[in-house]
Amino acid sequence: MSVEGRIIRGLYLISDTSFSLGRTHEEVVRAGIAGGAGVVQLREKSLAPDMALPIALRLRELTRDAGVIFIINDSVELALAVGADGVHLGQGDMPVSTARGLLGAGRIIGVSTHSTSEALAAQYNGADYIGFGPMFETATKDAGKAKGPDALRLIREKVKIPIVAIGGINAANAVDVISAGADAVAVISAVTAADDMESAAREIAGLFK
Repeated sequence: MSVEGRIIRGLYLISDTSFSLGRTHEEVVRAGIAGGAGVVQLREKSLAPDMALPIALRLRELTRDAGVIFIINDSVELALAVGADGVHLGQGDMPVSTARGLLGAGRIIGVSTHSTSEALAAQYNGADYIGFGPMFETATKDAGKAKGPDALRLIREKVKIPIVAIGGINAANAVDVISAGADAVAVISAVTAADDMESAAREIAGLFK
């Protein structure tokens, strides 16, 4: 399951300084890449575009050098400005069709979903992958009641594109999520708040081998 040969699989690391214990995006992403992350997403809602640009440019450099997929959260404009591999959209962001018109066919578009109907709509509208969750209780995003692996299993039966499970996932529960059909698991604090970020990333990434 890939877009232009780029595989959406394994550890999908979201870098968000709200949950990184004072660590910078570069520190988080370096550790995540060293630990085996296959996808990195920059999520920084508190920064103005001009402040986010130099950070995104640096992360684009790091991910390109490592052969890791780089996704920007929400902002198609920032994704285009730094040459990111794609963008991740929420339910309240621009439609997939609009984003596709701006990004072109070669870039990745992911969509956050929280139900079967949203997942099927994202697939129908041309998303390259969906995020589905929250899997478990989480403090990093208010996305409603935890869905659990059983809900993911039902989504997997209906959706053909890659599924990135998200929400409260860590090394202890990621196996259940992967067994339920997730192609990738998105984590924030399980890595960014760990004492040893690289080891935390490696432990989760290793579950896919």
